[in-house]
Formats: sequence, structure tokens, C-alpha cells
Amino acid sequence: MAGVSRRNTRGKTTSAGKSPNLDNTNTRTRKSAAGGRRGFTRIVTSTFAILLSIGIVLIAIGFCMKNYFINPAKETVKPRVVMPLSAPKLMDLPMFQGEHKESLYWGTYRPHVYFGIRARTPQSLLAGLMWLGVKDGKYVMRHVCQDSDELATYGWTHHNGRDYGRQVLVDQKLALTTNFLKSREEESGYGGDWAVRIEAQSEVLNEEMEETVHLFFYVADEEGTALGLGKGASDDPDDFLLAFGSRNDVGNWELHLESKENFEFHYAGFKTHNTHNLSELVQTNLAIKARTTGRLQLSDTSDHASNILVFQVSAMIPFKADIAFVTKLSGSTSRLKERIRSLIGDSLSSNLKHKQEQFDNKFQSCFDMFNEINPEAITVAKAALGNLLGGVGYFYGQSKISLPPSSKVRRFLSSFHANSPALFAASTHPTYYTPLSQLKVGAHYSRGLKQSRVVPGDNYISYWPAELYTAVPSRPFFPRGFLWDEGFHQLLIWRWDANISLDIIGHWLDLMNADGWIPREQILGAEALSKVPSEFVLQHPTNGNPPTLFLVLREFVCSIKKDKFSASQINDISTFLRRAFVRLDAWYKWFNTTQSGKDVGTYFWHGRDNVTTRELNPKSLSSGLDDYPRASHPSEDERHVDLRCWMHLAADCMNSISEFLEDSRIGKEYSLTAKLLSDFDLLNQIHLDYTSGVYSDYGNHTEKVRLSWQMVESAGGYPSRELLREVLEKPVLRLVPHIGYVSLFPFMSRLIPADSWILEKQLDLISDSSTLWTKFGLRSLSKTSSVYMQRNTEHDPPYWRGPIWMNMNYMILSALNYYSQVDGPYQDRAKIIYTDLRNNLIQNVVKNYKQSGFLWEQYDQKKGKGKGARLFTGWTSLIVLIMAESYSEC
Repeated sequence: MAGVSRRNTRGKTTSAGKSPNLDNTNTRTRKSAAGGRRGFTRIVTSTFAILLSIGIVLIAIGFCMKNYFINPAKETVKPRVVMPLSAPKLMDLPMFQGEHKESLYWGTYRPHVYFGIRARTPQSLLAGLMWLGVKDGKYVMRHVCQDSDELATYGWTHHNGRDYGRQVLVDQKLALTTNFLKSREEESGYGGDWAVRIEAQSEVLNEEMEETVHLFFYVADEEGTALGLGKGASDDPDDFLLAFGSRNDVGNWELHLESKENFEFHYAGFKTHNTHNLSELVQTNLAIKARTTGRLQLSDTSDHASNILVFQVSAMIPFKADIAFVTKLSGSTSRLKERIRSLIGDSLSSNLKHKQEQFDNKFQSCFDMFNEINPEAITVAKAALGNLLGGVGYFYGQSKISLPPSSKVRRFLSSFHANSPALFAASTHPTYYTPLSQLKVGAHYSRGLKQSRVVPGDNYISYWPAELYTAVPSRPFFPRGFLWDEGFHQLLIWRWDANISLDIIGHWLDLMNADGWIPREQILGAEALSKVPSEFVLQHPTNGNPPTLFLVLREFVCSIKKDKFSASQINDISTFLRRAFVRLDAWYKWFNTTQSGKDVGTYFWHGRDNVTTRELNPKSLSSGLDDYPRASHPSEDERHVDLRCWMHLAADCMNSISEFLEDSRIGKEYSLTAKLLSDFDLLNQIHLDYTSGVYSDYGNHTEKVRLSWQMVESAGGYPSRELLREVLEKPVLRLVPHIGYVSLFPFMSRLIPADSWILEKQLDLISDSSTLWTKFGLRSLSKTSSVYMQRNTEHDPPYWRGPIWMNMNYMILSALNYYSQVDGPYQDRAKIIYTDLRNNLIQNVVKNYKQSGFLWEQYDQKKGKGKGARLFTGWTSLIVLIMAESYSEC
């Protein structure tokens, strides 16, 4: 508008300049005044028009926003899929408050790092350990658990899940031991104090390593609060004040280092909210210092208001140091020193020894396996339990829920993101990687993990912010919550600590949305997200996961009936079940409506790809069995026998809970459902091949499907050679003739009468080496299957198509144990098979642990060697219950 005004002014001035006649001065003045008024009118008119246009646009935008965000009659940006179930939260129960909550506040709740501590709060103070290892003559940073680090072994040898843990890590010739201990004094802040002991020794027995170990202990505040840098040595020459600060949860705190060894000390401070990129920050700092000084040390500098402090301790091996974290520093200086001394030195040694003895005694009391199992196997069992409990983590964040392409919410968010990208900047996740470069002059580190980004606003909507306290399947590979894994984890954990188990189950059930659905994989927070490939981040609300939590809930009810709990425990469990019932009811109904088949009493796993051109047999990821072969052509005519059995478990468990809570109205409904799903004749009519006595899936199927190399025209018009699916025969509706774990689900569920000829056929399948039997355990798929050990795509090797899995073997053993104790013509045979299978599993797991130092995700069906993810102490830890012969008694 100013430009318009200037042009008008210049025009009038030029015109006046061409008329020098003084007699017309008044006229020219009047014309100039009139022209000025007309120019001013045009300015006002133009301004009004522009403002009016802007107003109309704003009103239109407001109307659209109202339709999407306010008007309840229209689809909202937050549909039911991201709305929590309208029911009281389990974690708000008094049993999870007070003493219970405070006792679990601090812990080793960061399973994805080799050693990490945090509190069960969304924005916690973090602590952890890094060290420099050596690989191919180059320094490499150890922090995040990675298989590529090639540690000979690592994991918790002991961990009680509450206040004590001992871990051993072997990196080349370096053996590190980390001990964790909590202490709660009367003067302590919320959650108490804690101590860490770090020991570095030579892995070679009786060998003195003339080498330096570089350890990095850090503390970081997720809230971004500035941390105070300590002043180093105090009046006690062995005591270093590393850091101090204040938080609303624990009050004032201090972090102290104590060591009687000689060491070199350096530090660095950083200001950043991206605490999951800490490895990169430290490596960059070391690299800069190495280039300028030629020394491998931190810079001894700190950013203004640093919320991360890293302390480097370099010393000759062997080396030992204690770190003490003390809170609520309101007492006298002398009392503070006493508290610090109780967390270091001889006092710490004594307390750690006492805690290890307590662990050993409780282990014997809980599992009572010492008369039969040899000491070597017991060591493995303790490590299995310790790693499961030591791998329990606390996470906070929002799941990302996939939106279907036709979703109105998805279209709106995509448009809004395109027009307002700045509004979504906070939702982007920084690329996580490990730039291992130049920590040593002339040396370069190998590349680490690089995390793909998920574009916000494009194809997902966020769940509500939520917390999750859960065990994890594998610290290096799957350091996050998986729904169907968790039920198997809890079969062991509840026998060790029922209150921790209920706490974990409560957290999972509180993640239920308004429809009764729980996301199957929980990727909460930046640290968890940094370990997940982008294609697995989004959760699909149409897909379920086996409701294995009913396995452990049924155990709670049965154990109450068998008087295995104290009166106070029974009260807690009763309170828990009463509040949980509405959530369990919603969960069951979600399955019963979304995963049901065409006929009454039939179910199938939704989410299989029915238009794939690359998969030999479309995966059923929601079943948990991934590439286990189903009908070759997915359709709504499918019937999955494993899901039917899971639904029977759920209905039967709900009936048992109803009876226990004396709710006859709802109990009757579940009693009828459980009776329907346990109807032996109906089961056989739907799923049994009477000729072979095998239970099978049903669907649109042909055996004549293969993968073949074909020439395909690429997007650029150039031909490429690809491995594609080729169907050689029209599929028909039929029983799917694959024998494996799925075939045994009615047996595992104990739905077969003890005197039925079908039970004999099941025992034949189990014990036949041409089908499932091996001397290492039962293979997942029969050797007779057309897809046995076949790849599913060019890039997908066989997963559930032959290898031995511990969770299914445990369930089969449980059923064998049951049938060996029930009168019938096959009782003795069930006992023989049970004994042989149990011995095979124990011997193979112990042998692999001795050779490799790890428990494994699966075991090779030919040689018994561990396969897949190592340090897989999720359901593979069920070997503890197999050793203890602890099975369901329901």
C-alpha cells in the first residue's frame, strides 16, 4: 500500500511541474488536494478489500477447523483408536502407590544400553556407563547394546528386579563387572539412594593387562535442568564429588566417585534434549580433542547450563571404582558422609554379598531344582531369570497408529502438514547414528546404526502419552515391549515377585483404547524409537496379537484356589482383578468382533496381505508366528486353529475370574462361550483331518506356489531380475496341510480327552523325527511341509518354518506333563515323551550357553545351535520353569 501511495504522489508532482502558470496556482492547489483525497480513498478502499479477503479466508479456515476439531457430529482428529478406554486405570490402585511405587522408583530400566539407570517417571534423571573397546586395531565406543560390538558375553548373572543386580560383560580381553544396589535411608529422598560398582579386569586368568581402560560414567537430566559440576576431590582423597543438582522428585542430590586406584580424570558437559544421541556427543568431543592434542580424553569443558555431564576415568587394569548417588541432602555434613560411606568401599562389598546370598536363597525357594539339576545348569537358570528381570524397562511416549489411506483424518493431517510444516517440527525425530571417527589419530570407526524417519502427519496419528513398565525380549535386538511376549515373560516373573508381575500387567492393560485394542509393539520415547527400523514403527489397529496375558492371569486365580498366596497377596490380586475385569472384557470383545470368522466359533488373524506378489506364503504377523504357513490365498473364509484356542483360553480365564469375583451374570456368558470353544466335536468338525488326526487351518489354498526369478521392468524402464511369487494352480477351500506348532494348539490347550484316539495321533506327531521331533527340542514346522525351511521372500529367511522355539516347547511340555498325570491309555507314553523332550531342551540350552555365553531367540533344528537374536532372555528364560517342572495347574 505504501508503494501505491508513493506512485500517486510522484504522478501528481510531475503533472504540477509541467504547468508553471502562476495564475492557475489556486486551481492547481485545489486539484492537488482533490487528488490527494482520491488517493487516500483508494488507499483505504484497497486496505479494506485486503483485510476483508484475509477475514474471509480466516473464517473459512476456522469453519474447517471447527468441523474437524469441535463438531461432535463429524469425524474428529482424535478418533476412538487413540482414545483411552473409559475405565479407572489399574495403575491408580492404592496397591501400586505408596511403598510399592517408591520401592520401584529407581532401577536399571534402560535395557537397550549395556548399563543404564533411570527412575519410573517420564522425565527422569539418567545415568549410565560407556567404555572404549578395541576392534581391528581401532577404538570403538560401547554404550548401546549392539550385536556388531561382538562382545564375547554380557548379561545379568543375578538381578532381583528391585534393588540389586550383578552383570558381567566380556569385551575382547577386557572383563567388566557392574553391580547395582539401592539403599533407602530415613533421610533419603523419594526412591532412596543407589550405588554402582564398576570393576575392570583381564579376561585371561591370572594375567595382568598392561593396558589402560577408558570408562565414561554419565548423568543426564531429561527435563533439561542444568546440572552442577563437582569440585573433584574432597577432604577425603579417595572421594570425588562428580556432580550435584536438585529435582522436584528426589530433592537435592549428589553423585560421588570413590576409588583407591590411580586414575586420570576428565569431563565434558553438554546442553541438549536429545539424550539418546549421547554416544555421538561423547565421540565427537573425544575426536576433536584427539585431533588437537593427540590424547584420548574429554575436553574438560562444559556447555552453559549443561544437562548432561560425562566423566572419563582412565586407569590401568585391574581397576575398581564405586559411584554413590545420594538424595535429599538436608541433614548434617557428617551424616551425609556416613550415608556416602555406606554406599562405597567395604560397606558396599558387604551389602552386595548379602544381596547375592538373598538372591540365591530365594531362587532355591521359588524353583526348588537343586536335587536334580546340575550346578552348571543352575548357573544358566539364574542368568536366565536375572537377565529377564534386569531387562525390565520403563518407557514413556506415544505410539504411532497407522491410518488407512481412506481415512478422513489422514487426509486432513496430510494437507495440514503440507501447508504448515513448521507446526510438526517438534514431532520429527533426530537421526540416530554412531559416527565412529577419529577417536585415535589416523583411525576411523565403523559406521553404526542409522535410523530412518517417520514423516509426521503423513500416515499416522499419535496415541495418548503413556508409560509402560515391561520386560523386553532382547536387549540388543528388541529392547521394548511386545504384547504376546509379555504373557510368557510373566509366567516366570509372577513366580518370583507377584507384585512386580501385577504392576507390569497393569501397565499393559492401561494402554487399551476405547475399542478394547492394545498396540502389539510399544515403541515409546526417543530412546526406544532409535532402535526400531521405520517400517515397524506404525501400529495397525485392525491387527491383534495373541492374548497371552490370560495365561498368567489364569495362574493367579488357580494359585489362589491352591492357597499359594498370603492373605495380603490374595487381597491385592482380588482388587486388581476386580478393576481389571472391565478392561479384560473389552479386550475379549475386541477379539471376538474383529478377528471372528464367517461361522460361529471360528476365528482368523486379520492383516494378511492378499495381493502380495513377493511372499511365498503371506505372513500373519499378528499371530506372533510371522511366516508360519497358512492358507496360500488369504480370505475371509479362513479359520485359524491357534486363534480359536487363544479365544478359548481367554473365555475360560474370564469365566474363572468371574467365579472368583462371584459375578454370576457375566460369568455365565463366558461359561457358555468357553463351553462352545471347548466342544470337542465342533473343534474336530472345523479343524480336524480325520485321516491323519492332525488339526489344521482352513482356507483358500493350493500347494502349487513357488518363488521364481522373473524379469520385471523397473520404474526407469530398465529390466531387473526379481524373485516373485508364482501360482501354478487355482486355490480351493480346504484344510491347510502344514504340520507344526499350530497343529498342536488343541493339544497344548488340553482340549483333547485323555482317552481319545486323536491324543495318540498327537503323540505320534510329537515323537516322530520325520515330522517335529529332534534331539534338541520340537521344530516349529514338519519336515514334510512344502515350505519347510523355505524363504518367504528374497530377503526373508525361514523364521517359524523349522527352528526350535522355547515358548511353544514349554506349552507342549506343560500339556505332556498334564496328560502324563491323567488316567488314560496314553498316560505312560506321554510321560516318556515328556521326560525325553525336557532333557533335550535343558541339555541343548545349557550347552549353547556354555559355548556362546548367551541364551538365543531360537535353536537350529539340525545341530541345536543358537540362532536369531542372542541375549534373547524373553521367553527363552522359560527354561527356568522347564528345569523346575513348574507348569500350569489349572
